[in-house]
Amino acid sequence: MLLCDAAQVSDGKLYILGGGWSMTGPDPVPSAVALKIDVDWHEAEKPHHWELFLEDADGRPVMMETPDGSQPVEVRGEFTVSQPQGIPEGSPIDVALAVNLGPIPLAPGTRFAWRLTIDGESLPNASLGFTTRPAPQVAE
Repeated sequence: MLLCDAAQVSDGKLYILGGGWSMTGPDPVPSAVALKIDVDWHEAEKPHHWELFLEDADGRPVMMETPDGSQPVEVRGEFTVSQPQGIPEGSPIDVALAVNLGPIPLAPGTRFAWRLTIDGESLPNASLGFTTRPAPQVAE
């Protein structure tokens, strides 16, 4: 997992713009989460469900106002991989995902994390923390 300004997938590769940051804001800006997932050989040919959850420092969902009321900031999708010919049996199979996000209003001077689950399970090291810069001091 990598935080970046933008990302895209082409021919199974991740193309990342402005990658590797851990501080943003304080104003909302577009961002992306680039994901490279290693799928076990025996998990090929099966559909997999992934979800990204934005959480605060205490692990609570970050809520955003929408036309339907307050909603948690979440992104989800599906992927299925095939066992490539010519690859030794048992090899992990790469899946590249790019999740581009519009500006999300976040509290300045606060810690957040994107948490990834696959098929309902949190994976080790599948959390990506970042901090929003403090709001600038206003001269009185």
